[in-house]
Amino acid sequence: MSRPDALADALPALPSRTGSRRARLWRMLKPLRWLARRFLALMLAAVILFGWILNPPTTWTIVSEGVSTPRKWTRAADIAPVMLRSVVAAEDANFCRHWGFDMAEIRRVIARGESRGASTLTQQTAKNVYLWQGRSWVRKALETAYTPMIEALWSKRRILEVYLNVAEFGPGVFGIHAAAAHHFGTTPDKLSARQAAALAAVLPAPKTRAAQTRSARARAIADGAATIQRDGRAACFQDG
Repeated sequence: MSRPDALADALPALPSRTGSRRARLWRMLKPLRWLARRFLALMLAAVILFGWILNPPTTWTIVSEGVSTPRKWTRAADIAPVMLRSVVAAEDANFCRHWGFDMAEIRRVIARGESRGASTLTQQTAKNVYLWQGRSWVRKALETAYTPMIEALWSKRRILEVYLNVAEFGPGVFGIHAAAAHHFGTTPDKLSARQAAALAAVLPAPKTRAAQTRSARARAIADGAATIQRDGRAACFQDG
């Protein structure tokens, strides 16, 4: 054995600089990983709470903007089925065919270079119930985390029920009960197809749009609601 080789064998093995750096980084990140796990657990608990146990009593948006028309929680069974179909036709026609993110629509928006979003009803529910309005990377990241949890733990019908009870249908008009009373002087179970379509037409811009039963958008939504009923895209949330 040569002298250099013998000397190398006699010396203790020294940790590489790369391995040492990784170990230090891992120790530094340990508290962050602990916090991340606890935060995800809290998010999961909140999804279970409002999915199986309680109806959301209010939201950040409702508290910050105030209520002009009294709210009352309305079960999906007490909402006209055409209202459920209308909001799906207006906001998320593939609601029954995706797991929270409509990848086909996302790819289409990107390919066309459009500035509009491709947000699903599940994503909107996550934002409306647990988060705040406005655009930011933090809010979008949290929305992206909440969405698959909601899809995994809530039924599609429950998602629609919660969405319709917290969505804004006009300045200070939150929830389908207040919307039916404010715009048409009726109750959610008695909404006609034209009235349901008019309310769904308000959703993208509730502070500026009026619930007009004869508008072109309302007519298109009414047609879309009838179409998704015929072709089976309403099957996942229809009662029975």
